[in-house]
Amino acid sequence: MSTHLTDAEIRALGWEALIDRLGPSGALRFALQTERGYGDYAAMRHRMLGKLSVDTLLREMGRGSGRKPRRRR
Repeated sequence: MSTHLTDAEIRALGWEALIDRLGPSGALRFALQTERGYGDYAAMRHRMLGKLSVDTLLREMGRGSGRKPRRRR
């Protein structure tokens, strides 16, 4: 096999190998588990939660206080 494959050729051969070994649904499951995602999680978390501590978050979620969290209706 040539070592001068393009990225598109590598992806195509990789998909073929995954499908041969795992089947179409297994290959898709594998791809979904290894997808990188996008964005900056740390920045998004900081925007959403600010400077809340873990203890504060747990207390607000109803954990750590000895009581059960409220159930949604």
